[in-house]
Amino acid sequence: MISRPLLLMNASLLDPATSREGPGHVLVRDGRIADIAWGASPAAPEGAEIVDCGGHVLSPGLMDLRAFVGEPGAEHRETLASASAAAAAGGVTTLVCMPDTNPVIDGPAIVDFVLRRARDTACVTVLPAAAITKGLAGQEMTEFGLLQEAGAVAFTDGLKAVRNAQVMRRALTYARDFDALLMQHVEEPDLVGEGVMNEGEMASRLGLVGIPREAETVMLERDIRLVRLTGGRYHAAMISCADSVEIVRRAKHDGLPVTCGASVNNLVLNEGDIGHYRTFCRLSPPLRHETDRLALVEALNEGVIDVIVSDHNPQDVETKRLPFAEAADGALGIETLLGAALRLVHTGDVALPRLLEALTVTPAAILRREAGRLAVGAPADLVLIDPDLPYVLDKRRLKSRSKNSPFDEARLQGAAILTMVGGRIVFRAVQGTEAAA
Repeated sequence: MISRPLLLMNASLLDPATSREGPGHVLVRDGRIADIAWGASPAAPEGAEIVDCGGHVLSPGLMDLRAFVGEPGAEHRETLASASAAAAAGGVTTLVCMPDTNPVIDGPAIVDFVLRRARDTACVTVLPAAAITKGLAGQEMTEFGLLQEAGAVAFTDGLKAVRNAQVMRRALTYARDFDALLMQHVEEPDLVGEGVMNEGEMASRLGLVGIPREAETVMLERDIRLVRLTGGRYHAAMISCADSVEIVRRAKHDGLPVTCGASVNNLVLNEGDIGHYRTFCRLSPPLRHETDRLALVEALNEGVIDVIVSDHNPQDVETKRLPFAEAADGALGIETLLGAALRLVHTGDVALPRLLEALTVTPAAILRREAGRLAVGAPADLVLIDPDLPYVLDKRRLKSRSKNSPFDEARLQGAAILTMVGGRIVFRAVQGTEAAA
């Protein structure tokens, strides 16, 4: 079926790939951007649907490189349908789902299952990441070539780091030979131990076991040396402290094929937000000291940090409504990714074009996808943003199955008011309320 052309008029266009901003209009036809009129007022094609953007920001849709989707095996926490609905409401048009499901995404059949289920039930693009090691056990490598052919876009052991250096060396060597991307969760498990939050004065005051920054930097430093040895493409999924910023900065200066991300939680929150044992703020990596948060923001502006991720990892009530030390790590985040990240814009810490670059074109480039650009011929994966829309986050209105958000009852400013995937509107905010299109 041929869809009607769609004209997005009266928008404030922002192309993160070029940092170009200005008023204009975008014509969408057959799932792609057919024309962009910067400043001009084009005539609408016959039979076209017209959307008045009201002067709001029109940008490529966001791409989230790290989201846990419970399907298969943990549908009580999240499904592809609920995660994609949350993504659409948050302006995310592409998400990369982690392999720590049941069964683990470590074989071509499971990759195929996720892709088929996403086609049937998801309203945004879902790209599966496959496991580096079978069963996430850290011992035997998966078949990179077969998994890539099946549709895996990257390789990661999800919430687990590959702790065996020899296995990691082999994986990076295979990554080089298959031109694959390895995304490592940089936490040394023995140094994490029984830690539940950032090690320091705050942990001592709360009587909680801390996680030292060295749990992150030791693993990151080891991996960078293995990248230097093998030449494999490496992405540190999330860094959280100033020392890690310096390690990545040196690696990039040396020309190594290294990129890194940061969770929006670590960019806008610090250990003080744990308050009186708020388990919604028990995360991995943990919220760090304010000096570390500021170092991450500076690194984002500098380009040392390449991408911002939601680290969407919803937990059910039974694993979160517990004493802080007994609660599970993780929180939902894909629906609040944009609103939380816009805090950095409103405080003047990060310019909007740079923020959207880290949420669109850069993650697309890391995965070598054509998304993330506001250009003729690019996929019509778009988000219309009202950057000044004020609201208080109500967890009861969130579309995720789980409701544990570190931003619960937070005052946020800025949200997606329309999301389009492949030229089809999948989310539209109606009169201040959210509704799936």
